[in-house]
Order: sequence, then structure tokens, then C-alpha cells
Amino acid sequence: MSPQPLESRVEALEERVTRLEALPARIDSLELQIVQLRSEMHGEFSAVRVEMRGLKNELRQEMRQLNDETGQLMREEDEKTRRLMVELNDETRRHMLVLHEEVIGRIALLQEGSVGRRPRKKRKPRKPR
Repeated sequence: MSPQPLESRVEALEERVTRLEALPARIDSLELQIVQLRSEMHGEFSAVRVEMRGLKNELRQEMRQLNDETGQLMREEDEKTRRLMVELNDETRRHMLVLHEEVIGRIALLQEGSVGRRPRKKRKPRKPR
């Protein structure tokens, strides 16, 4: 391998130095882009936080409303159930009174029929064989 001529080596070195001289400007540009990105991200994250807070408040309000509506429906159903239970209890009571009166009437008829009869004699128990 033959050594490069001095002129081409100098040209290559000048080219490298030129590229290295441009490097600080590129780094400054990159630094500016990073600062801008951080600023934008900070703003966007703040906006997301605000939006999330708003959604959380809306959700809480909806849940309270649903809770109130559910409570109202439960109270209405409870009242319907109580009324139905009272009606059924009254109906059962009426039915029991009818049956009671019927039994009292039958007992009275049985007693009337037994007034004219002689009382039965008690049988003596049989002796075992």
C-alpha cells in the first residue's frame, strides 16, 4: 500500500474539519428541538390531566344520579311490595275468618244433633288373652 500524497491528505483533513465545525450548530439545533419537545409534552400532559379531571367529575355526577335513581326505584318497589303484602295479609285474614265461622257453624250443628241422643257408654278395655 502506497502512502497518500500530501495534498489529498490535507484535503481530507480540511473536509473533516469543515464537518466538525458544523457539528456545534447541529447540536444547538437538536438542543432547541428537545427543549421545544419538552415544552409541548408538558403542555399536552397538563391538558390530559385537566381533561381526565373533567371526565372524573362527570363520571362521579353520573354515578350519583344513577345511585339516586336506583334508590328511588328501590323505594317504589319496596312500597309496592308492602302494599301487596298488606293486601295478601288482609285476604288471608278474611279467608281465615270465613273458615273459622264455618267451623263454628259445623260444631254447633254437631252439638245440636247430639242433644237428642244419649251419651255413649264407655267400653271397657279388653283383657289380653
